[in-house]
Amino acid sequence: MKSAFNFYIPTNIVFGPGRIKELASMELPGKKALIVTTSGKSVIKFGYLDMVKDALKAHGIESVVFNKILPNPTLDHVMEGAQVARDNNCDFVIGLGGGSPIDSAKSIAIMVNNPGNYWDYIAAGTGKGKPVTEPVLPLVAIPTTAGTGTEADPWTVITNMETQEKIGFGLVPETFPVISIVDPELMLSIPAHLTAYQGMDAFFHAAEGYLATCSQPASDHFALGSIELITKFLPRAVKDGSDLEARTALAWASTQSGLVESTSSCISQHSMEHALSAFDPSIPHGAGLIMLSIPYFTFMAEKCPERFPAMAKAMGVNVDALPENERPMAFITALAGLIKSIDCDGLNINDFKLEKSQCAALADNAMTAMSFLFDLDPYKMTKEECVAIFEKAFEA
Repeated sequence: MKSAFNFYIPTNIVFGPGRIKELASMELPGKKALIVTTSGKSVIKFGYLDMVKDALKAHGIESVVFNKILPNPTLDHVMEGAQVARDNNCDFVIGLGGGSPIDSAKSIAIMVNNPGNYWDYIAAGTGKGKPVTEPVLPLVAIPTTAGTGTEADPWTVITNMETQEKIGFGLVPETFPVISIVDPELMLSIPAHLTAYQGMDAFFHAAEGYLATCSQPASDHFALGSIELITKFLPRAVKDGSDLEARTALAWASTQSGLVESTSSCISQHSMEHALSAFDPSIPHGAGLIMLSIPYFTFMAEKCPERFPAMAKAMGVNVDALPENERPMAFITALAGLIKSIDCDGLNINDFKLEKSQCAALADNAMTAMSFLFDLDPYKMTKEECVAIFEKAFEA
């Protein structure tokens, strides 16, 4: 166990079915909100946007809606959203929806008062790494999906379409949400395939955070707990989206995975997926992670097997009954079983706008734009090894 670490989560997490109703009575961090949500119709169709607007109105709080966010959120929409907030004198931001609008809300909150282009402040890839000097608007997060855990961490991931870079960024404590309302009842409408993709995103946040060299006792606890819940409840939610017990378990698993992100970190699997969806933004993030996962974790289990048995045990494997040399790979077997149980074993990277001939370019992108996650890997892979993992994903 590490004997020295930090644990700081300055977010009021309001968790449980029906808790969205409390938005109308809780103390909020401003008088006029920019509500950031997606370009899709679900938040309108299921009444979530009206629910939030009505709660704000009951508070005497005005609101403006910015509803252009894409599944892989872009730099252009961050800049446009910040301008809308300035033009309307908004003094706080609400992210409503999945990880994309909440991440975008964080980035918009940075740019309302800070000059220049958002990419000026990105510290990796082609970003200029300028310090954020002006106040960041406070943020309220209201997730309607269970996957990213962004409601419990300060990180935001935005794509620069011009440079084909998808890079994470964040400030502590400024881009932690002030309040996160995690209400599983808002997640009952998620289609089965998106439930699967989002649940596996949370799973990989946990698994990567458990393997990261910066892991610590708190992150280990959250990570193994999240892995256990997702293994047990994700197949149930995929099969029956109205299963509130399963939705509640997955909502907490996702939030726990966000806590993993706050106390540990993702590693290079996420860098590699960001390259995939930067090259082809039609790839859902969770789907990209699934398609990379078996070759990626097989490679890591072969190179640094020590932490894999505990993850297999969290997935329900009786690792103590196995020969010691088989215990790390039991995680890979269990992972393949979980992927099959949620009907994602048919995902094929060749069905997207990518080709095997791009593997070297994908590796270059991953190891440049998000190089800092490779630094946290338990095994320091070479570019050739990174290319080989991409190639195996194409061959699967």
